[in-house]
Amino acid sequence: MLAEYRMQHWVAAGCLLAGMFLSGCRDQAPPPSAGPTEVAVVTVGTERVVLTTELPGRINPYLVAGITPQVSGLLQKRLFQEGAMVREGDTLYQIDPTPYQVALDQATAALALSESEIALAEANIPAIRSRAERLRELAAIRAVGAQDADDAQAAQRQAEANLAVRKTAVAVNRAAVESARINLSYTPIKAPISGRIGKSNITVGAMVTAYQPTPLAVVQQLDPIYVDVTQASAELIGLRRRLEEGDLKRSSSGLSRIKLLLEDGTPYEKTGSLKFRDVTVDPTTGSVTLRLVFPNPGQILLPGMFVRAVVEEGVRENAVLVPQQGVSRDTKGNPVALVVDAGGKVEQRALELDRALGDRWLVTRGLQPGDRLIVEGMQNVRPGAEVRAIPFQPAPQQPPTAAR
Repeated sequence: MLAEYRMQHWVAAGCLLAGMFLSGCRDQAPPPSAGPTEVAVVTVGTERVVLTTELPGRINPYLVAGITPQVSGLLQKRLFQEGAMVREGDTLYQIDPTPYQVALDQATAALALSESEIALAEANIPAIRSRAERLRELAAIRAVGAQDADDAQAAQRQAEANLAVRKTAVAVNRAAVESARINLSYTPIKAPISGRIGKSNITVGAMVTAYQPTPLAVVQQLDPIYVDVTQASAELIGLRRRLEEGDLKRSSSGLSRIKLLLEDGTPYEKTGSLKFRDVTVDPTTGSVTLRLVFPNPGQILLPGMFVRAVVEEGVRENAVLVPQQGVSRDTKGNPVALVVDAGGKVEQRALELDRALGDRWLVTRGLQPGDRLIVEGMQNVRPGAEVRAIPFQPAPQQPPTAAR
């Protein structure tokens, strides 16, 4: 009996709780219906943009000259400091001039001897010529024999031929003197150009050979200086096509003002200009070399340094630039964007992008001026959904705080 009584008690309590729960549910108000999703949009516009491209390159000296001896001999002196600036005509090395001075003295003496012999021969010619003429006249009146006249004429021709030979010898000796003088002038080795000289590859007391393959040192002119950059031939063709089609216009400065980024990314303070564009495509890389010229008064740019040249391609007058956060990718990796149409519904657009300019994309196809691009709330909407568009308000940038 006690167990039956307890069971009835628990059943009655359960019914009472169920009634209270149902009563509370009937008194609660139904939830309000959800409205259109709110999204932040940016109205697409156009602006004038100067398009640039960064091309990798290397620094090369404007002029470079290997210091090579033109005569052989013993190196007596080195007259420069390694790494110093030298001027054209400065003496860098001195080769022992003694053997070349002796050769010059010998050639000079031989020239003097031959010139004295010419003087003696020229002094005898008038007397020989006069005697031949007298004997010819006397032979004509039979005052002397014909043989005597013929002998006199032969002697005259022999004296004139001997004079010509001696004149040739003088010319040979004069050339020998000039050669010896040139060789002697090569014993001081001078700088062919102005610039900075590197380390010396030879020490004093060593023997050097004329026109040896290893230079004694190298002088490089560093101001101005060359920057050789490479551009893919496909990019060059595309640039020309866009210029011809009118998508791009040549900048007023064109390639006359080119900027440079150093290896650490800092900009170089001087601007350069295009020297020439090579006419041959490198078959191994498919690129064309552009040679740029930059002033380098502080010699910050050194040969072999890697840099990036910022070259102006042209001007796009009506460029469409949109925030990068408003562009996403589909499952195939193609760029897409969501826009709000005139009816307040979401529409998906396939885009064609040219390049990133800062935090914005340059769009070449897919968006028109006046389109409302969704930049916030994209993850909450789908194409065809009705939305409420509000202007996008970028978050204010916080000033940097000093690290402790």
